[in-house]
Amino acid sequence: MTMIGRRIGFVSTRFAGTDGVSLETAKWATVLEGLGHSCFYFAGRSDRPAAVSEVVPEAFFGHPDIEAITRAVFAAYAVDRRGDDRESAEPLARDRGPVDRGVAPDGAVRIVRPPEVSAAIDSLRARLRAALHRFVRRFGIELLVVENASAIPLNLPLGLAISDLVAETGLPTIAHHHDLPWERQRFLVNAVEDVIAAAFPPAHPTIRHVVINSLQARELAWRRGLTPRVIPNVMAFEQPPTPPHPGRLAALRHDLGLRPGELLVLQPTRIVARKGIEHAIEFVRRLERPATLVISHASGDEGDAYERRIRDYAALLGVPLALAADLVAENGGAVPVGGPAEGARSVEPEARPEPTRYSLAEFYAAADFVTYPSVFEGFGNAFLEAVYHRRPILVNNYSTYEVDLRPRGFRVVWFDEFIDEATIRQARRLLDEPATAAAWADRNYEVGRRHFSYAVLERHLTALLVDCFGAAG
Repeated sequence: MTMIGRRIGFVSTRFAGTDGVSLETAKWATVLEGLGHSCFYFAGRSDRPAAVSEVVPEAFFGHPDIEAITRAVFAAYAVDRRGDDRESAEPLARDRGPVDRGVAPDGAVRIVRPPEVSAAIDSLRARLRAALHRFVRRFGIELLVVENASAIPLNLPLGLAISDLVAETGLPTIAHHHDLPWERQRFLVNAVEDVIAAAFPPAHPTIRHVVINSLQARELAWRRGLTPRVIPNVMAFEQPPTPPHPGRLAALRHDLGLRPGELLVLQPTRIVARKGIEHAIEFVRRLERPATLVISHASGDEGDAYERRIRDYAALLGVPLALAADLVAENGGAVPVGGPAEGARSVEPEARPEPTRYSLAEFYAAADFVTYPSVFEGFGNAFLEAVYHRRPILVNNYSTYEVDLRPRGFRVVWFDEFIDEATIRQARRLLDEPATAAAWADRNYEVGRRHFSYAVLERHLTALLVDCFGAAG
């Protein structure tokens, strides 16, 4: 079907780095541009070309004014949970502002929204609404694609401004939801239920809602009366990965502090509690083979308490741990950095290469095993990446895997909530039998190609565009 090229505006808090939303947005843009459309970007941070971007700092969830609102209205952000008693629970910001008003003297959390916080939300909402209108006019936007900014309530003014824009312009809009409010415990106790109900996600006739798994579709229909489409995350299975240069992989192993013959077990996620990294540490310990657990990403926006827990747990079990976020290139390039991964052991090669950043593809290529023991995931980008790079995978049977991935026929080492001896035996078998591991990897790649490829995404997006503009559009 030949379609008229449309000017499509992507909107989110951030289009930068290797977070799931940024990565999936790039895939959608690649497919849409392949269909003849033009893509533009509105965000608080962006690594997209400046000529097609509108960067408004207040759109970023980490902007100080936005963070102050988040701390003031969500109970989980009111105090740092490093201590249970009142004296050891410090406010998250030095400038306490309205945070103190959310915590009673006895330590009980009061769910109130001070008037000045409501005023701040309204003021930023108006500013962002004007910026969105400017973005639409500047680039002649014909279709909005909102990437998670109308789902996860990390920037309340932006979500409200997006809802206003759609109501005021009637622009066809695809709201692509990755993380819905009720999926994160930290958003459940709050003083902004009215805001969340109005804009996370909003209900307008011109919005087509898209979720990334079938469980979200059921919940969104039940909780909000909305009927979303399910479009899974994808990988470019049509184009197998190019093998990295062996010298790059050797340099990566060196910078991670691995000794010759030592296994590289990759945990390709951020360090947050729902990733279940304790299971990965236990897995490495129970393999009873020389191995280092390499964690590719930092903790991000959820604090560092869990990172401290992971460090302590790895030390308790005697598992070598390398935190490699500083070695991961945001755009897959190779640029000088300051040294080896944190936690890496000192290894002196004959000729030490210049420290380098590495692409995620190189991390996967260097890995002997990938661990993905998440307790909860919206979909599982890292799972698909491991399949794409043909790595053996350890998976916790999280709900989306159980419902949307496992029935497709993937062959992985999986467990339900805890690792038993059978899990370890199966993992050792894949390490000891390369032919079996390769057969599993080939099968997984074919399953991915059939169900989670760019061709599948293209069919979904074509149907959405027909829904928005009609068969001639």
